[in-house]
Amino acid sequence: GWSPLSGDQTGSLLGEFLAARGLTGSLANSIVSSRLLSRIARAHGLDHHTTLTGFKWIARAPGLGFGYEEAIGFCPDPAHVRDKDGIATSVVVASLFAALKAQGRTAVDELERLARLHGLHVSSPLTFRVEQIEQIASGMARLRAQPPSVLAGSPVVEVSDLSQGYRGLPPTDGVLVLTEAGDRVIARPSGTEPKLKCYLEVILPVAEGEALPWEQARERLDSIKGAFAEIIGL
Repeated sequence: GWSPLSGDQTGSLLGEFLAARGLTGSLANSIVSSRLLSRIARAHGLDHHTTLTGFKWIARAPGLGFGYEEAIGFCPDPAHVRDKDGIATSVVVASLFAALKAQGRTAVDELERLARLHGLHVSSPLTFRVEQIEQIASGMARLRAQPPSVLAGSPVVEVSDLSQGYRGLPPTDGVLVLTEAGDRVIARPSGTEPKLKCYLEVILPVAEGEALPWEQARERLDSIKGAFAEIIGL
């Protein structure tokens, strides 16, 4: 059967494919995209850069060799097009799938291999559409005033207000929450629609010989979504 791939899954597959074939330069993705790309970069001895949302930031990553954003934008050939490029991406995706088919494997098989190497990374959106734009600021204010102390049973170890800057990034309206278990949520206003958007990611270890813990990941995401919906109150 057919399985749709998320932007994070596609970006991770492309990053691994290009890195394994001798890509020179760094890998980069936006702060709201999956952390799996950074682990792929490290495994191949490449630099990784986290940027703000948007290709105007990703394209500026030092030494960029490949970059992507979870909202389905990919830059596989920055030497020729230093921006998201659907035409070049389609060529690389076709090459990736042809290589997998020649091995008798699928993209799902490759994602499982990456999960066993780097942990199962599962991301999911939580979106609040509002009638009045002022509601977004109110929701962000509630989150800043009363951030969670525990998510999905794991203590929160970091709450960062991105409007103050974050790890060398320029200030932007957003809040990052990280748990001891590695769960991460970034909440920010949409730049194009009347929405407050939350980007969730959980990372679960995969025991050797065991099935991937998809159900546990979904349960964690559902629990975190419920907690954020209550705090933001939209």
